[in-house]
Amino acid sequence: MPPMLKPLPLETIEISEELPSLQKLGLVDPTVNANTAFPFSGGETHALSRLQSYLWSTRAVEKYKTTRNGLLGSEYSTKFSPWLAFGCISPRRIFFELRKYENERVKNDSTYWVIFELLWRDYFRFIAAKYGKCLFYSGGIKKIRYKWEEDMAKFRKWADGQTGVPFVDANMRELLETGWMSNRGRQNVASFLTKDLKLDWRLGAEWFEYLLVDYDVCSNYGNWNYSAGIGNDPREDRKFNMIKQAMDYDSDGSFARIWVPELSSIHGGKIHVPWTLRHGELGSIKLGVDYPNPMIVAQEWGRHFDKTKSSSWTAPSRNKQKGIDFYFKSNTSSGR
Repeated sequence: MPPMLKPLPLETIEISEELPSLQKLGLVDPTVNANTAFPFSGGETHALSRLQSYLWSTRAVEKYKTTRNGLLGSEYSTKFSPWLAFGCISPRRIFFELRKYENERVKNDSTYWVIFELLWRDYFRFIAAKYGKCLFYSGGIKKIRYKWEEDMAKFRKWADGQTGVPFVDANMRELLETGWMSNRGRQNVASFLTKDLKLDWRLGAEWFEYLLVDYDVCSNYGNWNYSAGIGNDPREDRKFNMIKQAMDYDSDGSFARIWVPELSSIHGGKIHVPWTLRHGELGSIKLGVDYPNPMIVAQEWGRHFDKTKSSSWTAPSRNKQKGIDFYFKSNTSSGR
């Protein structure tokens, strides 16, 4: 790092001595949603502060593997991605801090998984370098011929969180309101768009590009290739079951209840399947009026409806595989 920076060019100083405020530009200060999972600010100082906090202060990194699929709050995952996307902090800086932590505090599956996520990020950069513009084609890097639908009315319902499927809608509304969505949410809404609605994956990729505070071209389009089945995935028919996923990761409905408040009076996991409930269970809620009827009800969802009615049902333990096996071994994909 240089001891000091060279002075600004003289003509720059003469043009303006201070940056214009948002008000001078005719804009208003942005408001932060109270329920955002990313209540942080940009810049290197805040990035380093988060690194210090997540590792050394709270030791949250030691539980990352068990919390990384969370949906609520700021501590279930590292939240490093926005700062990485803007270059406020480098993956190398995070990597060496993690190695230091492993040497001085704890080295476990959780610290391994954080490093693996950094490698996963690098992997998509190599994929982009290798395949170039194929990353953006309809058939993706596999160059698969597939006739995607381009029904913009369906797309708008997905984008606005009005699909009638609460787990999907909750995630999409969180994105719309905060610019953030969990990794678990991203995988599910991408699967719903491409595998259930059969819509062109690029509609979803561009919507994410438009809204995500951590948007990164390689990671975004690489992950959408993966989700749409046109990227590096050994299982071509990978499809997420929205009800199973909802009950695995939001079994009590607390996440859905925050972002789909029109259904907040529905207790427990029943909130994820309002179309299956009796009039008494819906109370004053009128489907099709207060909340839309589902755009689609996939046949395989029915196997998990009973879980939403059970107060004693608990989510199964998470996958114990190493990261590389979890993502690329085809025999780990069943039961999604």
